[in-house]
Amino acid sequence: MNKINFFLLILLIAFSGCSKEEKKISIKETSQELEMISSYNDAYESLKDGDPYFAAKKFLEAELLYPQSIWAPRAALMASYSYYLQNYYAEALSNLRRYIKTYPNDKDLAYAHYLIAMCYYESIEDEKRDSAPLLNAKEHFNFILENFPNTEFAIDANFKLNLIQDILASKEMYLGRHYIKKEKWIAAINRFKIVTENYDQTIFVEEALHRLVEINYKLGLIDESKKYANILGYNYLSSEWYKKSYKVFNQNYSIKLNKKIKKDKKGVFRKFKKLFD
Repeated sequence: MNKINFFLLILLIAFSGCSKEEKKISIKETSQELEMISSYNDAYESLKDGDPYFAAKKFLEAELLYPQSIWAPRAALMASYSYYLQNYYAEALSNLRRYIKTYPNDKDLAYAHYLIAMCYYESIEDEKRDSAPLLNAKEHFNFILENFPNTEFAIDANFKLNLIQDILASKEMYLGRHYIKKEKWIAAINRFKIVTENYDQTIFVEEALHRLVEINYKLGLIDESKKYANILGYNYLSSEWYKKSYKVFNQNYSIKLNKKIKKDKKGVFRKFKKLFD
């Protein structure tokens, strides 16, 4: 399922009853309203035909033609969605903030906040890049869970937050490994401790514990090293990382970094989208 079809499905849920409302709407004999209806329909057809750029233009035109109409906030939101489809996240975010300020009581506010979170989420690259999109996405998905907990958007927000936790943890792991290479042991310890304390539900906690075992051992902090080895053994006895930690206490030990397997962000999205196929 491609990006357009996936989010059209979400929109159909968010705007349930939209088609019926279009049939029931009473069109007054005013050129203003007729032009608005025409622009909105043109925009919607363009969106279905795969031309989100033209669709965004026509949705905004429809909103301006008849701002008092019940269709105005919907047109503004659809314009933001069209920008989103083009990966014009800055334009989408600007228009979404304007929508929230202009239509604070609109029934589709939950979707607007969800789309804001998705704009930041889609901007996430990898653990080596700027963490601002990660933190912004996390903040806005949490906002959805707190303010719209009983919506379909909350379900996906929770799913995305779990992925964000993994990415944030991987960022700390990347920095920790970097400090190991530079032999900056205290800086590395601090990064791995962040993973064990703040991201203990992620897949990275086992390696983080192992790194704390090996670094503390290298620094001569044997009791501290054993402490982390015991925690690793108690929680992940069958883990490969525990086996590596067990070998740390042998003589002739040296730190070796395994080649990191890069996480395929696009693959994560494809896997999630299969739920909607």
